[in-house]
Amino acid sequence: MTTIVPDHPHQSLPPDLDHTTVGKATSEMLEDYSLRYAPSTYRKWSSFVVANTSLGGIAYLADFAIGSSLAVTYGFQNALFAILLAATVIFLTSFPIAYYAAKYNIDMDLITRGAGFGFSGGTITSIIYATFTFIFFALEGSIMAQGLHAGLGLPLWLGYGVSALMIPPLVVFGMTLLSKLQVATQPLWLIGMFLPFIVIAFKDGGAFGDFTGWNGTGDQSGFSMLALGAAAGVALSLIAQIGEQVDYLRFMPTKTKENSRAWWTAVIAAGPGWVVLGALKQLGGAFLAFWIIDEVGQAKALEPVEQFRAGFESFLPGGLALGVAVFFVVLSQVKINVTNAYSGSLRWTNFFSSTFKWYPGRVYFVLLNVGIALALMEANMFKFLNTILGFYSNVAIAWIGAVVADLVINKPILKTSPSFIEFKRAHLRNFNPVGFGAFATASVVSIFAFYHGFGHGEFGNLMAAWSPFVALGLAMVLSPALSLIFKDKYALARTPSVPPAERSTLHVTCAMCHQDYELPDMASCPSIDNAICSLCCTLNKSCGGMCKQEGAPAGPDLLPMAH
Repeated sequence: MTTIVPDHPHQSLPPDLDHTTVGKATSEMLEDYSLRYAPSTYRKWSSFVVANTSLGGIAYLADFAIGSSLAVTYGFQNALFAILLAATVIFLTSFPIAYYAAKYNIDMDLITRGAGFGFSGGTITSIIYATFTFIFFALEGSIMAQGLHAGLGLPLWLGYGVSALMIPPLVVFGMTLLSKLQVATQPLWLIGMFLPFIVIAFKDGGAFGDFTGWNGTGDQSGFSMLALGAAAGVALSLIAQIGEQVDYLRFMPTKTKENSRAWWTAVIAAGPGWVVLGALKQLGGAFLAFWIIDEVGQAKALEPVEQFRAGFESFLPGGLALGVAVFFVVLSQVKINVTNAYSGSLRWTNFFSSTFKWYPGRVYFVLLNVGIALALMEANMFKFLNTILGFYSNVAIAWIGAVVADLVINKPILKTSPSFIEFKRAHLRNFNPVGFGAFATASVVSIFAFYHGFGHGEFGNLMAAWSPFVALGLAMVLSPALSLIFKDKYALARTPSVPPAERSTLHVTCAMCHQDYELPDMASCPSIDNAICSLCCTLNKSCGGMCKQEGAPAGPDLLPMAH
């Protein structure tokens, strides 16, 4: 490892960037390089391990709850087409995000900054992403509590607490522990996931044929554009899941000629590929709800623990089937909620460090995210699942749509956005009206459509049902349109000291925290006349952003003679 020492290695810290803050930023956060570029020296996992760890995070059973809810409400035909439509949209939008994350080794927050949102614009979307993690943590925790209630008789309120408080100890050690947990439990989870369906197919194959003619329990009969839009909107709430996949994909090894096939396979499988299994799980939940609804009633039929209890009872005695079902539910929820808590902690960390220049430690944000999720569980959010997810999908898809438009249109085709992803505060404007403007406009219009439908009657109802697609369409159109108006005026505040496309493994010592980082994570800082790492730059209050002011000095050369 070559280390490049800056000109003033003993530069004192600014008065408002104290040693405590920097110390935490360089100890706890270095384990996972949170909020910064993941260097080649840390990315020691193979493509297979990264992909397997990433896919381990989609063991959640919310898909079963969502699929069963859609089928019960809208019938098989509408649920099927809605799930397939949503899965197609999610796959297509997830692919470029997964590619850029694996190529540049950065997470969703940092990609958003450099994909048309700017430094502060990307920070605001961290709240949207954090919302995704605690909504789905609460949903998964509710499912676990239902399992503990069915198997052990725990009151739901106590089960919520147990399901929430068991997660933080598993999350604080980051990728190192999570990779071991996901890889070790994956085979057992896959067996539990597919075995009930295989047995049912042999013992009661005709049930699958009967399922295709099911109209659910609502008033809906046959295909309906209104039902299709409403159902697809709920399924589209999962579009932000790519952010959690990216939290692992950023640790992909550098692509080489030798590992190219394995690299691409891992990126596709763990990036957009998650939604293939997700769609299968939603259809599986819909089938199991149909299979048991006459015996347990509509409310119980929507609970994954009851679905799998019935599935395991097809080949196991009742008591044993219940025990296995509860174990499977708990295993599934642990696998996903460690990811929800981990990803949520990164989002809150990004928001507080970027907005308030304050970083008390990532562990505290794990507890914050889990605490919010626990409050939602105690409020019985499971009862309002479709409404919550339908509203959330409008905002989430506007965000993802604006990011994807920059990645696939503005950068490679229009060339109105830098070809690379720049994420450092030192080089970005606070707000870029291209991506952030497209996102904000699409969100407002689609939320209005969700609640008001642009009028009464059939047209208004259709607009309300299809509001998430309004968000996607507007974001995808507005981002390129705004980029043609503003060009690259707001993309960069100054030319990067080291072009991000240069994957140099040379190390530079940050004058603030005195730690060594690879060049893609470094910037030149005229405020201290020295080199600074991206996180210390984020936390620095005293500079006033002087590096981005007109006429500011360029800062020191980051490539002095190596010592």
